[in-house]
Amino acid sequence: MALTPAQLTILKNDILSDSTLNAFPMDSDGAFAIAALYAVQASPAFTVWKTNVPTSECKKAMVWTEFIARSVGERDAWTFMLSNGFINPADSNVRQGILDIFSGAQGLASRTALTALAKRLATRSEKLFSTGTGSDASPATMAVEGQLSYQDVLTARAS
Repeated sequence: MALTPAQLTILKNDILSDSTLNAFPMDSDGAFAIAALYAVQASPAFTVWKTNVPTSECKKAMVWTEFIARSVGERDAWTFMLSNGFINPADSNVRQGILDIFSGAQGLASRTALTALAKRLATRSEKLFSTGTGSDASPATMAVEGQLSYQDVLTARAS
């Protein structure tokens, strides 16, 4: 995914503000090195919502007795939610659906497990382009997911 002009500016400014990153040469070797440093886990830890959780992982995380105890409408909604083969917890509507389907005391274990499954730690670059606090209690939403390319770094530094 190509970075937008605004994201390239954010990246450039972040590189310029970090003397270690800014010390790398303005060539492809320097860009590769910088991209590699952005691919490591953010420090301090920064939690984000996953954008793709396979249905198979959801089925392993949920407590089946809790699912069975749900109303027909709740079970139908959960089945529909899983019908694409994955869920996108970064979508607030999906997260609310999980909370609604597994509401109350009889859904607590599934709700807790599915919420934990829906989060992960971000890389340095993912953190840079995320919105939100990034705490475990309040994960951020990513605007850019995955690794930056050396070309992203070259373009940002040249702009």
